Amino acid sequence: MKDESLRREPASSSSKLARRLGLFDATMIVMGGIVGAGIFINPSVVAREVHTPFLILGAWLAGGALALAGAFIYAELADRYPDVGGQYAYLREAYHPSIAFIYGWALLLVTQTGGMAAVAVTFSRYFLELTGAAFTDWGVAALALLALTVINCLGVRAGTSVQNGLMVLKILAIAALVVCGLFFVSEPRALSGPMLDRPVSVGLLTAMGAAMTPVMFAYGGWQTASFISGEMREPRRHLARGLLFGVSGVVLLYTLVNLACLYVLGADGLAGTKTPASSVMRLAFGERGAMLIAVGISLSTLGFLSQGMLTAPRVYFAMAEDGLFFKSVAWLNPKTRVPVVAIALQGALAIAIAVSGRYEQILNYVVSVDFIWFGLTGASLFIFRRRESRQSRFRVPGHPFTTALFVLACAAIVVGTVYKYPRNSSIGLLIVTAGIPVYFLWRRMRATRQGV
Repeated sequence: MKDESLRREPASSSSKLARRLGLFDATMIVMGGIVGAGIFINPSVVAREVHTPFLILGAWLAGGALALAGAFIYAELADRYPDVGGQYAYLREAYHPSIAFIYGWALLLVTQTGGMAAVAVTFSRYFLELTGAAFTDWGVAALALLALTVINCLGVRAGTSVQNGLMVLKILAIAALVVCGLFFVSEPRALSGPMLDRPVSVGLLTAMGAAMTPVMFAYGGWQTASFISGEMREPRRHLARGLLFGVSGVVLLYTLVNLACLYVLGADGLAGTKTPASSVMRLAFGERGAMLIAVGISLSTLGFLSQGMLTAPRVYFAMAEDGLFFKSVAWLNPKTRVPVVAIALQGALAIAIAVSGRYEQILNYVVSVDFIWFGLTGASLFIFRRRESRQSRFRVPGHPFTTALFVLACAAIVVGTVYKYPRNSSIGLLIVTAGIPVYFLWRRMRATRQGV
């Protein structure tokens, strides 16, 4: 059997899924994949690396520019290949089915599942702090994951409706933080002072690089919207526009949050707190304000969790359709036309990791590899442009320069993370490369079943 047999036209799988999602759904899913609890915490992490409002805002705006460059790239890829599985399909068609499989392998066993377990436990801790309920954090996390699994098994419209509602609540929570910070604090700090905290030097560049790492991870996640392209009514148009609208909206929200934090706390105050959102709301409305933002953070984590449960199982579905995973994972409920086995698998693994308490260790292992996939996917556009096997109505502005800049930025983040965390990074790379022999095993099993 030739590996090329795993490459197929999008209609072969996408047509089986229920195409019920439009532009608003795509935009909310893009934003939901990016906005989690990080924006309520990461501003202080950035402020500890660079120490003036100009540099702090500059880091977030530079990160936003790179995120938009990535969104443009994914928009063109979505227009060229509206296949179910999104990024999995881009990697399969550009490079080799083995690369796509390893991506899905890492997504299921580490990146997505470990991330969902961590977010679920974060939600449970806020929930228990707010309610005082006599439950364990892992118990609440498991119940939240189970509930979202069941909702998404009911159909893509049910899962999307919950996701859209939670995303709207997240936007309202962020808007409340910004408004309270800018208009309800009696003694704000002036956004003034020197532009730079040190002369232009290697030290300044190193500090900006360190500040950009949490910024870029805060902006990550737009790629997951591509997983559900098979359920878009018009994937080539709606997904491309949703990527651009969604990422632009997040850049605006993140910039406003940092403006509010700097306006209220100043650069030094922002660097000195580990909970900037709570500090801003506490200065605006006392402990009641801190409690209100805790509710907002709790909803934000739940919304991020909902988005992951909605999108990621479509990758495992596509892998199963390619014959590289259990055949049952490609089963669709005949009534709802959603991959319930893939959804249940994602939920079960996330619950297992949440209950085991190993999620933090798992996440430490994959930080360095996450941006490898971003870089490879960005570079795939060069391959598709050279082939021109499928025409695209959408073209990335500034290509090849903007695309190359995005790929180089991803490479720099990977190198910087490996340099800073060599042990965790090496373990993460080993976990990923362990998928190579598994790929060849599945390929042999598929050939045996087909009698090749």
